[in-house]
Amino acid sequence: MVYYPIGIQTFEKIRKGGFLYVDKTKYVYDVCHPGQFVFLSRPRRFGKSLLTSTFDAYFSGRKELFKGLAIEKLETEWKHYPVLHFSLASAKRGTVEDLDSLIQYQLGSAEEEYGIENRDGLNITIRFRRLVEDIYRKTGMQVVVLIDEYDAPLLTVLHDSERLEPMRTELQSFYSPLKDLDPYLRFVFITGISKFSQLSIFSQLNNLNNISMLPQYAGICGITEQELKDNFQEGITELGKANNMTNDDVLAKLKLKYDGYRFSRNAEGVYNPFSLLSAMNNRDFNNYWFSTGTPTFLVNMMKKFHADLTQIDGSEAAPEEFDAPTEDMQSILPLFYQSGYLTIKAYDPVVNLYRLGYPNEEVKVGLMRTLVPYYVTKNVNLTNNTAAKMYLALRKDDMDECLTLARAFFAGIPYQEGTLQDAPTSEGHFTAMLYVMFSFLSQYVYSQVRTAKGRMDILMKTDTTIYVMELKLDGTVEEALRQIDDKGYAIPYEADGRRIVKVGIRFSSEDRTITAWKIED
Repeated sequence: MVYYPIGIQTFEKIRKGGFLYVDKTKYVYDVCHPGQFVFLSRPRRFGKSLLTSTFDAYFSGRKELFKGLAIEKLETEWKHYPVLHFSLASAKRGTVEDLDSLIQYQLGSAEEEYGIENRDGLNITIRFRRLVEDIYRKTGMQVVVLIDEYDAPLLTVLHDSERLEPMRTELQSFYSPLKDLDPYLRFVFITGISKFSQLSIFSQLNNLNNISMLPQYAGICGITEQELKDNFQEGITELGKANNMTNDDVLAKLKLKYDGYRFSRNAEGVYNPFSLLSAMNNRDFNNYWFSTGTPTFLVNMMKKFHADLTQIDGSEAAPEEFDAPTEDMQSILPLFYQSGYLTIKAYDPVVNLYRLGYPNEEVKVGLMRTLVPYYVTKNVNLTNNTAAKMYLALRKDDMDECLTLARAFFAGIPYQEGTLQDAPTSEGHFTAMLYVMFSFLSQYVYSQVRTAKGRMDILMKTDTTIYVMELKLDGTVEEALRQIDDKGYAIPYEADGRRIVKVGIRFSSEDRTITAWKIED
């Protein structure tokens, strides 16, 4: 029987407990040789903490934990370095006092571990510096510093400039000694979600190697297709039995739900490890990543930037945008990418642009479910019931019934609800509402789809039908259908083989719902 390490972030516990471990130790070895100052950005629940723990075990000389793994044949010395392992993941109260207490506690624990005099009265800059120097003098070995989730305290207050600045200053006090401690350090590894360029680790450590988008490290976190087939055969079989599916069907479903993350322009996709392990353990295909919660900072930043949800999927970004300072970014796209809600879909070397999109079905549908209270209504039960009925209507290819349900649903939403993006009487607001509802149904839904002559409002694909939809606010359905024809929105899909249906929809700003529609084959 296979034991899946759901939520286990300690390498030692996985190895000693007999849990499944997908071997990432060649990456560990490659990063350390000759690397000294390394930074890695990955989304939450992607194995950053486990990777950091693996570095801890490796530099601690725990050779017995690596028996049978790739690094066992690569490493010949197995030196035991002193390791300082910090995690800021729990510093999410948004106060400098909470952050300082956490850092001071971890510094105190390290002093106790290495028999160093407790320096509780010193500020964190001096205390950290003297700790490293004393450990070096006492052991005669350079020190390894591991900092996991370095940006967690900042992401909590990212939308609040008044709290962001003092929090950033506190973290600078902690990180600032690293550059001057260079002679005493063997290796520094820092993980996080985003990059805050004004922090001292980025502004002062000019030799910091950011490996986040390097192709050779694209699979350092996450599970590749080959790793899935090599390590999960038993789980695939059991998942198939539980859901009356063949192994091929299971692989196709797993790919649709959890694959698709790309962290370099030419890299293969990787699966979300938390979701994949959860699916194997529970023998069910659920949206596990979102069950752990959508970060509050993301919703707050969407409010701050008035993010147009309908234009995020398929958006384009220049390379420099991925490296934009998080605290000074002018677009929410980098944060969506770094957080795992968007990923690299394609790269055009001629114009030097990346095309971004949702990685997979879990992310798209899960995000829509999370955003329903902000874009549609806070009445989640009503939304679930309506979405279920709309889904059944679409399975019968009954768009008329589906829109009838949508009309009644939108008419019952209070005026001030669901206005995260636009004014409650704008066409963009109503388009976003309908887009969220259709996406909620696990259908292939796209919004603001570019064509040769413009952008169609909504494109929806079911197993049998392609719906080309145009919305008009206080206009007519005839105008909407005429635009579909004049702009040739349906032409690219004529060779698809599925039935093409054109749908013109009228929204009323006064009634705040759909008031008319017309459907044409």
